[in-house]
Amino acid sequence: MDTTRPADPRATAPASPVEDALGERLVGADRVLAVLRDLAARPEGAGLDDLSRAVASPKPTVHRALAALRRAGLADQDAPGHYVLGDEFLRLAFAHHAARPDHVRIAPVLQRLAAEHGESTHYAVLDGGDVVYRSKVDPPSGAVRLTSTVGGRNPAHATGVGKLLLAFALPDDDAVRAWVGTRTLERRTPRTRTTAAELVQELARVRAQGFAVDDEENEPGIGCVAVPAFLTGPHAPSGAVSVSAVLYRTPLERLVAAAPAIRAAVAGGDA
Repeated sequence: MDTTRPADPRATAPASPVEDALGERLVGADRVLAVLRDLAARPEGAGLDDLSRAVASPKPTVHRALAALRRAGLADQDAPGHYVLGDEFLRLAFAHHAARPDHVRIAPVLQRLAAEHGESTHYAVLDGGDVVYRSKVDPPSGAVRLTSTVGGRNPAHATGVGKLLLAFALPDDDAVRAWVGTRTLERRTPRTRTTAAELVQELARVRAQGFAVDDEENEPGIGCVAVPAFLTGPHAPSGAVSVSAVLYRTPLERLVAAAPAIRAAVAGGDA
Protein backbone atom coordinates (compact mmCIF):
# COMPACT_ATOMS: atom_id res chain seq x y z
CA MET A 1 0.00 0.00 0.00
CA ASP A 2 0.68 2.88 1.14
CA THR A 3 3.13 5.77 1.43
CA THR A 4 5.91 6.76 3.78
CA ARG A 5 9.13 8.73 3.57
CA PRO A 6 8.97 12.41 4.52
CA ALA A 7 7.76 14.06 1.37
CA ASP A 8 5.97 17.00 -0.14
CA PRO A 9 2.54 17.00 1.55
CA ARG A 10 1.02 17.31 -1.90
CA ALA A 11 2.37 13.87 -2.88
CA THR A 12 -0.98 12.17 -2.40
CA ALA A 13 -3.07 15.15 -3.50
CA PRO A 14 -5.42 14.81 -6.49
CA ALA A 15 -4.10 15.57 -9.94
CA SER A 16 -3.80 19.21 -10.96
CA PRO A 17 -7.09 20.80 -12.01
CA VAL A 18 -5.32 21.98 -15.15
CA GLU A 19 -4.44 18.37 -15.96
CA ASP A 20 -8.04 17.37 -15.28
CA ALA A 21 -9.19 19.95 -17.81
CA LEU A 22 -7.17 18.11 -20.46
CA GLY A 23 -5.50 21.26 -21.60
CA GLU A 24 -8.70 23.25 -22.03
CA ARG A 25 -8.66 26.85 -20.87
CA LEU A 26 -10.35 27.21 -17.50
CA VAL A 27 -13.26 29.63 -17.40
CA GLY A 28 -15.75 30.94 -14.85
CA ALA A 29 -16.65 28.60 -12.04
CA ASP A 30 -14.15 26.01 -13.27
CA ARG A 31 -11.34 28.45 -12.61
CA VAL A 32 -12.60 29.24 -9.11
CA LEU A 33 -12.73 25.53 -8.33
CA ALA A 34 -9.26 25.01 -9.82
CA VAL A 35 -7.85 27.71 -7.54
CA LEU A 36 -9.58 26.15 -4.53
CA ARG A 37 -8.30 22.69 -5.39
CA ASP A 38 -4.71 23.88 -5.85
CA LEU A 39 -4.85 25.88 -2.63
CA ALA A 40 -6.15 22.80 -0.80
CA ALA A 41 -3.00 20.93 -1.90
CA ARG A 42 -0.79 23.53 -0.18
CA PRO A 43 -1.04 23.33 3.63
CA GLU A 44 1.46 26.18 3.91
CA GLY A 45 -0.65 28.37 1.65
CA ALA A 46 0.41 30.03 -1.60
CA GLY A 47 1.09 33.38 -3.17
CA LEU A 48 -0.81 34.87 -6.07
CA ASP A 49 2.06 34.20 -8.47
CA ASP A 50 2.16 30.49 -7.55
CA LEU A 51 -1.58 30.06 -7.92
CA SER A 52 -1.60 31.90 -11.21
CA ARG A 53 1.04 29.57 -12.61
CA ALA A 54 -0.69 26.49 -11.20
CA VAL A 55 -4.00 27.18 -12.94
CA ALA A 56 -2.44 28.84 -16.00
CA SER A 57 -4.50 32.00 -15.63
CA PRO A 58 -3.63 35.71 -15.37
CA LYS A 59 -3.08 37.10 -11.89
CA PRO A 60 -6.04 39.52 -12.00
CA THR A 61 -8.33 36.63 -12.93
CA VAL A 62 -6.98 34.44 -10.12
CA HIS A 63 -7.30 37.37 -7.71
CA ARG A 64 -11.01 37.61 -8.57
CA ALA A 65 -11.41 33.86 -8.01
CA LEU A 66 -9.72 34.22 -4.61
CA ALA A 67 -12.03 37.10 -3.74
CA ALA A 68 -15.05 34.89 -4.45
CA LEU A 69 -13.60 32.12 -2.30
CA ARG A 70 -12.86 34.54 0.52
CA ARG A 71 -16.43 35.85 0.47
CA ALA A 72 -17.64 32.27 0.91
CA GLY A 73 -15.17 31.62 3.71
CA LEU A 74 -13.39 28.97 1.64
CA ALA A 75 -10.12 30.89 1.44
CA ASP A 76 -8.39 33.46 3.61
CA GLN A 77 -5.52 35.92 3.25
CA ASP A 78 -3.05 35.45 6.08
CA ALA A 79 -0.45 37.93 4.78
CA PRO A 80 -0.22 40.42 1.93
CA GLY A 81 -0.44 38.45 -1.29
CA HIS A 82 -0.54 35.09 0.51
CA TYR A 83 -3.58 32.82 0.76
CA VAL A 84 -4.64 29.75 2.77
CA LEU A 85 -7.75 27.62 3.03
CA GLY A 86 -10.51 29.30 4.96
CA ASP A 87 -11.97 28.07 8.21
CA GLU A 88 -15.34 27.44 6.58
CA PHE A 89 -13.75 25.03 4.11
CA LEU A 90 -12.12 23.13 6.97
CA ARG A 91 -15.35 23.11 8.98
CA LEU A 92 -17.30 21.67 6.08
CA ALA A 93 -14.63 19.09 5.23
CA PHE A 94 -14.23 17.81 8.77
CA ALA A 95 -17.97 17.82 9.46
CA HIS A 96 -18.60 15.80 6.31
CA HIS A 97 -15.82 13.35 7.06
CA ALA A 98 -16.88 12.85 10.67
CA ALA A 99 -20.45 12.13 9.58
CA ARG A 100 -19.53 9.32 7.19
CA PRO A 101 -20.83 6.10 8.71
CA ASP A 102 -17.98 3.98 7.36
CA HIS A 103 -15.40 6.27 8.95
CA VAL A 104 -17.15 6.13 12.31
CA ARG A 105 -17.77 2.38 12.28
CA ILE A 106 -14.30 1.32 11.21
CA ALA A 107 -12.34 3.58 13.59
CA PRO A 108 -12.28 1.17 16.58
CA VAL A 109 -11.00 -1.65 14.36
CA LEU A 110 -8.21 0.53 12.97
CA GLN A 111 -7.23 1.65 16.44
CA ARG A 112 -7.11 -1.91 17.75
CA LEU A 113 -5.04 -3.18 14.81
CA ALA A 114 -2.62 -0.24 14.99
CA ALA A 115 -2.02 -0.88 18.68
CA GLU A 116 -1.66 -4.63 18.18
CA HIS A 117 0.78 -4.50 15.27
CA GLY A 118 2.55 -1.22 16.05
CA GLU A 119 1.99 -0.01 12.49
CA SER A 120 -0.35 2.33 10.62
CA THR A 121 -3.80 1.17 9.58
CA HIS A 122 -6.00 2.51 6.81
CA TYR A 123 -9.52 2.26 5.48
CA ALA A 124 -9.81 3.01 1.76
CA VAL A 125 -12.41 2.90 -1.00
CA LEU A 126 -12.09 2.43 -4.74
CA ASP A 127 -12.63 5.44 -7.00
CA GLY A 128 -12.06 4.54 -10.64
CA GLY A 129 -8.40 3.65 -11.04
CA ASP A 130 -7.43 5.01 -7.62
CA VAL A 131 -8.00 4.29 -3.98
CA VAL A 132 -8.99 7.10 -1.63
CA TYR A 133 -8.10 6.87 2.06
CA ARG A 134 -11.13 7.54 4.23
CA SER A 135 -9.49 6.88 7.60
CA LYS A 136 -6.03 6.35 9.07
CA VAL A 137 -4.67 5.50 12.51
CA ASP A 138 -0.97 5.72 13.33
CA PRO A 139 0.57 3.43 15.94
CA PRO A 140 0.76 4.72 19.51
CA SER A 141 4.54 4.87 19.27
CA GLY A 142 7.27 4.50 16.67
CA ALA A 143 9.94 6.75 15.22
CA VAL A 144 8.79 6.31 11.60
CA ARG A 145 5.19 6.77 10.53
CA LEU A 146 3.59 6.72 7.12
CA THR A 147 2.78 10.01 5.42
CA SER A 148 -0.44 8.80 3.80
CA THR A 149 -3.31 11.17 4.52
CA VAL A 150 -7.08 10.98 4.78
CA GLY A 151 -8.41 12.06 1.41
CA GLY A 152 -5.16 11.13 -0.32
CA ARG A 153 -5.04 8.90 -3.38
CA ASN A 154 -2.84 6.18 -4.78
CA PRO A 155 -3.12 3.98 -7.90
CA ALA A 156 -5.27 0.94 -7.16
CA HIS A 157 -3.05 -1.49 -9.06
CA ALA A 158 -0.01 -0.54 -6.94
CA THR A 159 -1.56 -0.83 -3.48
CA GLY A 160 -2.78 -3.62 -1.25
CA VAL A 161 -6.15 -2.00 -0.62
CA GLY A 162 -6.54 -1.28 -4.32
CA LYS A 163 -5.76 -4.81 -5.45
CA LEU A 164 -8.13 -6.21 -2.82
CA LEU A 165 -10.98 -4.01 -4.04
CA LEU A 166 -10.20 -4.63 -7.70
CA ALA A 167 -10.33 -8.38 -7.07
CA PHE A 168 -13.93 -8.01 -5.89
CA ALA A 169 -14.94 -5.44 -8.54
CA LEU A 170 -13.40 -7.47 -11.38
CA PRO A 171 -14.62 -11.02 -10.76
CA ASP A 172 -12.74 -12.84 -13.54
CA ASP A 173 -9.77 -12.62 -15.85
CA ASP A 174 -11.74 -11.13 -18.75
CA ALA A 175 -13.03 -8.35 -16.49
CA VAL A 176 -9.48 -7.54 -15.40
CA ARG A 177 -8.26 -7.37 -19.01
CA ALA A 178 -11.20 -5.14 -19.95
CA TRP A 179 -10.49 -2.84 -16.98
CA VAL A 180 -6.85 -2.48 -17.94
CA GLY A 181 -7.77 -1.92 -21.60
CA THR A 182 -5.64 0.96 -22.83
CA ARG A 183 -4.81 2.26 -19.35
CA THR A 184 -1.20 3.02 -18.60
CA LEU A 185 -0.50 1.40 -15.24
CA GLU A 186 2.08 3.59 -13.56
CA ARG A 187 5.24 1.85 -12.39
CA ARG A 188 5.67 3.27 -8.89
CA THR A 189 8.59 0.97 -8.04
CA PRO A 190 10.44 -1.84 -9.84
CA ARG A 191 7.99 -4.26 -8.15
CA THR A 192 4.79 -2.64 -9.45
CA ARG A 193 2.65 -4.85 -11.69
CA THR A 194 2.02 -2.85 -14.83
CA THR A 195 0.60 -5.28 -17.41
CA ALA A 196 -2.79 -6.89 -17.79
CA ALA A 197 -1.23 -10.35 -17.56
CA GLU A 198 0.49 -9.53 -14.27
CA LEU A 199 -2.67 -8.01 -12.81
CA VAL A 200 -4.79 -10.99 -13.92
CA GLN A 201 -2.44 -13.34 -12.07
CA GLU A 202 -2.25 -11.14 -9.00
CA LEU A 203 -5.99 -10.60 -8.61
CA ALA A 204 -6.64 -14.33 -9.04
CA ARG A 205 -4.26 -14.90 -6.12
CA VAL A 206 -6.08 -12.27 -4.04
CA ARG A 207 -9.46 -13.92 -4.66
CA ALA A 208 -8.08 -17.33 -3.72
CA GLN A 209 -6.43 -16.27 -0.47
CA GLY A 210 -8.93 -13.64 0.66
CA PHE A 211 -6.41 -10.86 1.24
CA ALA A 212 -4.00 -8.72 -0.77
CA VAL A 213 -0.33 -7.94 -0.25
CA ASP A 214 1.71 -4.90 -1.24
CA ASP A 215 5.37 -5.93 -1.39
CA GLU A 216 7.04 -2.54 -1.94
CA GLU A 217 4.90 -1.99 -5.03
CA ASN A 218 3.83 1.57 -4.23
CA GLU A 219 6.72 2.75 -2.09
CA PRO A 220 10.17 1.25 -1.49
CA GLY A 221 10.54 -0.11 2.02
CA ILE A 222 6.78 -0.24 2.68
CA GLY A 223 4.53 -3.29 2.66
CA CYS A 224 1.01 -4.08 3.72
CA VAL A 225 -1.70 -6.68 4.04
CA ALA A 226 -5.24 -5.62 3.07
CA VAL A 227 -8.56 -7.31 3.80
CA PRO A 228 -12.17 -6.51 2.86
CA ALA A 229 -14.58 -4.55 5.04
CA PHE A 230 -18.29 -5.21 4.55
CA LEU A 231 -19.84 -2.16 6.17
CA THR A 232 -22.86 -1.76 3.90
CA GLY A 233 -23.79 -5.30 2.90
CA PRO A 234 -22.55 -8.89 2.82
CA HIS A 235 -21.85 -9.29 -0.89
CA ALA A 236 -19.52 -6.46 -1.93
CA PRO A 237 -16.98 -4.76 0.31
CA SER A 238 -17.59 -1.13 1.11
CA GLY A 239 -13.84 -0.68 1.32
CA ALA A 240 -10.62 -2.32 2.45
CA VAL A 241 -8.59 -2.21 5.65
CA SER A 242 -4.83 -2.47 5.60
CA VAL A 243 -2.06 -2.83 8.13
CA SER A 244 0.85 -1.02 6.49
CA ALA A 245 4.40 -1.40 7.76
CA VAL A 246 7.88 -0.04 7.47
CA LEU A 247 9.44 -3.35 6.46
CA TYR A 248 12.71 -3.06 8.34
CA ARG A 249 10.59 -2.83 11.48
CA THR A 250 7.83 -5.29 10.64
CA PRO A 251 8.73 -7.81 7.91
CA LEU A 252 6.08 -8.57 5.35
CA GLU A 253 6.15 -12.25 6.32
CA ARG A 254 4.86 -11.30 9.76
CA LEU A 255 1.95 -9.37 8.27
CA VAL A 256 1.07 -12.20 5.90
CA ALA A 257 1.06 -14.67 8.80
CA ALA A 258 -1.32 -12.34 10.64
CA ALA A 259 -3.66 -11.88 7.66
CA PRO A 260 -6.32 -14.37 8.85
CA ALA A 261 -6.45 -12.71 12.28
CA ILE A 262 -6.61 -9.26 10.68
CA ARG A 263 -9.50 -10.36 8.48
CA ALA A 264 -11.31 -11.87 11.48
CA ALA A 265 -10.82 -8.62 13.45
CA VAL A 266 -12.27 -6.55 10.62
CA ALA A 267 -15.17 -8.96 10.12
CA GLY A 268 -15.95 -8.80 13.83
CA GLY A 269 -15.93 -5.01 13.68
CA ASP A 270 -18.20 -4.89 10.62
CA ALA A 271 -21.28 -5.90 12.55
